[in-house]
Amino acid sequence: MEVGESSGARLSEEEIWAKLVPPDSRYSEVNIRSDEILVCSEIRSSSADKQEWCKISRNSDLCTATMQNVSSHTILVNETVVHDEDTIVIKCGTEIIPGPDREGYLSYRFKVMPSPEICKKKLNISVDVEHAKCSICLNIWHDVVTVAPCLHNFCNGCFSEWLRRSQEKHSSVLCPQCRAVVQFVGRNHFLHNIAEDILETDSSLKRSDEEVALLDCYAMIRSNLVIRSGKSLPRKRAHLPVDEESDDIDLPCPQCGTELEGFHCNQNTVHLQCQACGGMMPSRTDISVPQHCLGCDRAFCGAYWNAQRLTRSNFHPVCSSETFKPISDCSISRIPEAVHEKNQHEQDITKRCIIRMGRTLQDVVSDWIAKFNNREIDRTRMPLNHAEMITAATYICNDCYDKLVSFLLYWFRISMPKDLLPPDASKREDCWYGYACRTQHHNEDHARKRNHVCRPTRGINM
Repeated sequence: MEVGESSGARLSEEEIWAKLVPPDSRYSEVNIRSDEILVCSEIRSSSADKQEWCKISRNSDLCTATMQNVSSHTILVNETVVHDEDTIVIKCGTEIIPGPDREGYLSYRFKVMPSPEICKKKLNISVDVEHAKCSICLNIWHDVVTVAPCLHNFCNGCFSEWLRRSQEKHSSVLCPQCRAVVQFVGRNHFLHNIAEDILETDSSLKRSDEEVALLDCYAMIRSNLVIRSGKSLPRKRAHLPVDEESDDIDLPCPQCGTELEGFHCNQNTVHLQCQACGGMMPSRTDISVPQHCLGCDRAFCGAYWNAQRLTRSNFHPVCSSETFKPISDCSISRIPEAVHEKNQHEQDITKRCIIRMGRTLQDVVSDWIAKFNNREIDRTRMPLNHAEMITAATYICNDCYDKLVSFLLYWFRISMPKDLLPPDASKREDCWYGYACRTQHHNEDHARKRNHVCRPTRGINM
């Protein structure tokens, strides 16, 4: 078995199939060459001493590895506690902390390097690199978007800037590649993955960090946009009262037919489609009212039409403000179905705990939202996008609010002393696989007899 140390010396000719990469560039990467390696590297941020702390063995699928803790203390793998001599499966992106706590210890990311063997196990798709380039910047797509009906593809940032300039000129939005009139644009996640694979295969095609940051700064397409033609649109009546709006197909939203709060759409206005009611609203950057849920990046119209003082429309779907509002304004009276991985026994225990405390579900959730807002909770497993940006004042949709409540009730339970649990619940042993246990979903007896509101302590696919 080979002993692997932090890189720094001249690399051997043997292929490096994986690495342990520290986020802090002051520390060296650990290069992994053999199929089984004893890792010897720095583990503490306060010391440059190297210690042997884990053994990594390559698995037969060539994409994962089995890691064994060979240190004298526990280590953390994606927040899972791994005890001395225990093993766990790791894959590309897994976070490993060679100690029992983040405080004072380094962290590493396990990175699997591309290899011919791995490529053979994947579906081979022949893509000409020239066909994966944005015709605006002539580089590989970054956060690719597709326009319709011509179906050409561009970087989100590049096309967003093209769209902005077209709107400033009050002209039709034409495809930069074929000059067809664009009626629709949306992000293309399938092509995004292909672009990532191309860049992983040929790193020379990658942009600099500064270029990527600039593109991300320009990007404004988060959900599907409906774009109207720049030609003058016929209207049956101009500036109609709200209750007499035209049902003309060229008037997709209430502000296309009349002025509300000092704004009405013109022929160049880009529209968003609400994910709740399916109605349209103008995409606007000149107001502070959010039009996208930060938790899922989907568009919702409730807050926008509430700000425009429009509560109903005879010809257009319009959401209630209750469908999309700040976290601090949301209320809850029932435990969401997804809480505790849909384990109804755990949900019942949580409900009984709240009753024993003489409190309501809303009281408990409000307390934990305050802790969340004060950053007293680790957000690593939070099931929402942009987790670090979310506060109590953030607007989110009802689905994301239920996910947030599920996350907070997990912390409520694991923070509760055992003597405050109902007697039948306090006597249960923790399931080795914790919240990640799959048996709890199909074995009623196991779901009831073991506690699953806990962290995994045995090897699982992370």
